[in-house]
Amino acid sequence: MKALGMIGGVGPESTIDYYKNIIAIYRERRPDGHYPQFVINSIDLQKGIDFLEADNLAGMAEFLLSEIEKLARGGAEFGIIAANTPHIIFDEVAARSPIPFISIVEAACAYVKERRMKRLALFGTRYTMRADFYQKVFRREGIDLVVPEVPDQDYIHEKYFGELVPGIFLPETRENLLAIVDRMKSKVDIEGVVLAGTELSLILRGESHNGVALLDTGKIHCQTAVNEMLSYQ
Repeated sequence: MKALGMIGGVGPESTIDYYKNIIAIYRERRPDGHYPQFVINSIDLQKGIDFLEADNLAGMAEFLLSEIEKLARGGAEFGIIAANTPHIIFDEVAARSPIPFISIVEAACAYVKERRMKRLALFGTRYTMRADFYQKVFRREGIDLVVPEVPDQDYIHEKYFGELVPGIFLPETRENLLAIVDRMKSKVDIEGVVLAGTELSLILRGESHNGVALLDTGKIHCQTAVNEMLSYQ
C-alpha cells in the first residue's frame, strides 16, 4: 500500500469527513479487517484565508509547500489537499512538491466526464467561483461550468465561512442553497452541481435534488486517493 499524506484543516469539518471516507472506501475495497495508514497535517485555515484576502498567492504556495514537506518527512509517498480553494495554486505547488499530488479538480472532472455531463453549476467559496482553475480543467473536456449570480455567490461564500466551516448546519441555509440550485436549473438547465467547497457536501447531503446531481468533490477525491493507495496491489 502506498502511504498517503493529507493536508487538512482547511476546513476542520471536511477533514473529519475525508478521514471517515478514506477509511470506509478502503475497507470496502479491502474487506479483510485492515485499516489504511496515512499522515494528516492539519494546518491553520486562517493563514490560508489571509493570503487569499491579500491576493498573495506566492505566499500561499510557500506556506503549503512548507507544510507538504512535513508530510514527506512523515513518510507519505503521495498527497492530497483536503479542500478546493487551495487548488487555485495547485499547479505551482504540485510542480515543486517533494511527493506527487492528486488534484481534486482533475478527479472531479474525470468523474463528470465518465457520466457524460455537459453543463453544471459550480458552488464554492468566492475565491473558487471567481477564479478559473476549475473552468480551465473542465473546459478541456468540453464541459461547461456556470457560476451563480453575484448575490448568490456572496450568499454561498458568507454561509460557507460564517456557518459551515465552524460546523453550523442550519435547515434554512440548506433550503436557500437548494433554491439557488433550482433557479440555475430553471435558467441555464444544469445537470448537476459541483460542490467545489468540501463543507458544502456536509449540508447538501444526498446524490441529487429535483433531478440535479449533487457532486461531492471531497468524496470523489477520497475515492481517487484510495485507488492510488492500493495501486501497488
